Amino acid sequence: MGIWLIRISVIYLFLGTALGMYMSITEDFELSSVHTHISLIGWTTMTLAGIIYYIFPKLAQSILCKIQFILFNIGLPIMLIGLALFLSGPGSVVVVSVGATITSIAILIFTINVLTGLKSIPDFKSDQE
Repeated sequence: MGIWLIRISVIYLFLGTALGMYMSITEDFELSSVHTHISLIGWTTMTLAGIIYYIFPKLAQSILCKIQFILFNIGLPIMLIGLALFLSGPGSVVVVSVGATITSIAILIFTINVLTGLKSIPDFKSDQE
């Protein structure tokens, strides 16, 4: 699951970069919030979650990981599309709220998975101790 999160996060990196370039070329920064959310949640958060799941495969094997993965990949696109539509005029804040809620639940599940799952993994001990 970790590798899939990293693969998907690279798509968000590309989309965020493309949107940033578009805004710079057109000098229209109306969608800067969308750019920020794509970069921070889509690229950074998803990459870090993928790395954590890769380093701790036991966490990636849990049902919480699967639920988090599904919710994150449903909620984030809904939130981003809703935010883009809302900022450009025709959209409703309800769509943004639905996507943000689903994404927040996914992040809460990730938090629970990491905090409870790491309890059973021994702490790293360096040879210098």
